[in-house]
This record gives sequence, C-alpha cells and structure tokens, in this order.
Amino acid sequence: MVLLRSWSSTAVLALALSALPPVAASAAPGPSDIARSVQRDADALRDTGVTGVSARLESERGTVSVRSGVADLATRRPVPQEGYLRLGSTTKTFVATVVLQLVGEKRISLDQTVEELLPGVVSGAGNDGRTIRLRDLLQHTSGLSDYVYDVFPEPTAQTYFTNRWRAHTPEELVALALRHEPAFPAGSRWSYSNTNYVLAGMIIQKVTGHTWEQQVRDRILRPLGLHDTDTPGTSPFLPAPHASNYQQFAVNGPLVDTTLPYRPFDSGADGSMTGTAADLNRFFHALASGRLLQPAELAVMRDTVAMPPDSGHPEGTRDGLGLFFTPLSCGGGYLGHGGNGFGYVTRAATTTDGRRTLTVSAHSRSADPQTAARQEEALNTLVDHALCRAT
Repeated sequence: MVLLRSWSSTAVLALALSALPPVAASAAPGPSDIARSVQRDADALRDTGVTGVSARLESERGTVSVRSGVADLATRRPVPQEGYLRLGSTTKTFVATVVLQLVGEKRISLDQTVEELLPGVVSGAGNDGRTIRLRDLLQHTSGLSDYVYDVFPEPTAQTYFTNRWRAHTPEELVALALRHEPAFPAGSRWSYSNTNYVLAGMIIQKVTGHTWEQQVRDRILRPLGLHDTDTPGTSPFLPAPHASNYQQFAVNGPLVDTTLPYRPFDSGADGSMTGTAADLNRFFHALASGRLLQPAELAVMRDTVAMPPDSGHPEGTRDGLGLFFTPLSCGGGYLGHGGNGFGYVTRAATTTDGRRTLTVSAHSRSADPQTAARQEEALNTLVDHALCRAT
C-alpha cells in the first residue's frame, strides 16, 4: 500500500527520499566488516526515533541479519530475528510478475486495453478504459485517480480507529477512484496509483478464472518454497513472531499501535501480502536472475520510464513494470519495491544481477517532517551501504 509512503502522516504521501551519500573506496570488506556496517546503519536508523529495525542481506559472502531497537514499547522485547512483516506495496511486484507470465504464455498482451480485458469497468468522469493499456496499469502511466484519497480522507488516529475494520471489494475501490477525473491522458505522464493494481488483480482473475492470490501462490510461492509468505486478504493478523508497528498521526502526538492494518486498503492486489525478509530476498533473487520470467518478459519488466522530480523517490529512480530501478553510489543500481503503511516501512532491493539482495523493515513512522526526512535518509543510507559493501 502506498498511503503514507513517506514517514510523515499527511493523508497520502509519496516516499520523499534523500540523495544517497558516496561510499569511500576501500579494500573489499570481509563478512564481519559487512555485518558491522549494516548493524551501524540499523542503529543509526533506530537513533532517528524508529522503535524497531531489522535488515537481512544475502550475497556470495553469506547472510547478514541484524536487529536494532525493540519489538514493542510495552515489554521492550527485542525485534525478532526472523519476524513476519507486512509487505504492503511490494505485493505489486508479485502481481506484475504473474501478469508478465501470462504475457509470456500469450494469454494477454501488454498493449491490450483495459476495456478489452474488463469490458465496461473503467468509464465515467472522463475515464476511458479504451485508452488505457495493461502496460499503463503496471507502470503507473494510466492517469487513474488513487482510491486511497477516498478511503482515508483525514490523516488522524480517529479515522484509523473508526474505519480500520471496514473492507471493500476491488470493484468498490475502482468505483471510488472513477468518481474523479483522470490526472492526465493515459501514457502521457507518470503518477503512482494503487487503483492500477486493483485492476491488474481483477484482470488476472478474468483471464485465468482464479484469483490473483491463487495465481501468486501457484506460480511463485510454491515453486520457490516461500512457505512464510501469504496472501491473507482482509485478515488483519500477522503470524508470530512479529514486531509491533507504531504510527504518529500528529506532530508531538503519541505513537499509536497500528499493528492491525487499515483494512480499507492493504487488503488486495495493491498491498495485502505478508512474509519474512528471507522469503522476500529469495523472491527478488529469483526474479532478477531470470527464474520467474522468460528473458523477453524480464526485459520488459525492467524497461523503465522517468518519473517527475516530485515523485518522492531518490534522484535517478525510474519505474518499470512493478519494479523500480535506483542508482547506487558505488555505481550501477538496484531493482526493488517498497511497501509502506501505518507504522511500517518495508524495503526490498536486489542488484540487477540478483547476486545481492536486501530487505529492511522499520516499525514506526513520525509525523514530524524533519524527523521523517532524517529517517528516510538513514534508511536509504543503509540500503546503499549494504548493497555496495557486499560486493
């Protein structure tokens, strides 16, 4: 889910990431040096005010798993070693992978329109499914309004507690978005919208006769042995063990336990999955190394478009189909996707060859813009240092 994509608590925010600092040239670090570096960066993220942090880095040099802070503020127990996480919008990468598998099987085409795939679904208020291609949905160039504006109109704790048990069908969420005019003609610009992936999930079901959840399980989770990854839908509970998530809704306000998700979103193809860092790393390694898609479809997934300067992503980041490319300070870049919601940030990243993979999770979010900016910078520093030093 992308509501509250930055660390601040305004109604719908893009992830505003700072430029990454350069890494000084040095001799190739050993495993213990890498572990100390990742631990220092995790502690630095904790020191910005994040209640709990975990990171798992896997490379040819081995696995580094670090924790910092506490799992919950009441007992002060440590963050679990392999805790379960809300994946949020990282779900979109799984969904895009299924769609591209269907493309490879010649069951659908990226150039088909939404009207061809879902007749009569996208219309009204200037929205026209005849002009929106499947590619536009996966790459956020559709121009469709983001339904989250409708299901979380006021960025307050009261809104969270009042509405968190409500759930909507995909059709209802799309209908909410279609009450608004499109932001731009399809294919002409870029703007992140969760509505795109709600529609992608509907298309998977229309084409296969099975839900997107079933297709993700059959095509990705079972073949890769991702036994700790799930598609729980509207079920609000995380398996144990897990850290608690805390959202600050107002500057100088209390941290609110938001471990239970806000079910009006984070319940569909745009952001409902849960899992572990080990499973998420295995998925991104398999994806980048070509185990899930044929070369042609993987190349299409990695074919990126530029995003506007105010997109909220680091400078130089470009968007593919369910996958972002972000430059590294040491050269090259990484592929990945973030998942953010109330009280948590999950970031999955892999080098383009799949040889280094990293998952970072942070379990609280500040409403203060300056604190939020420091937390974003610290998280991005951790990602950059980890992937650069693991060479």
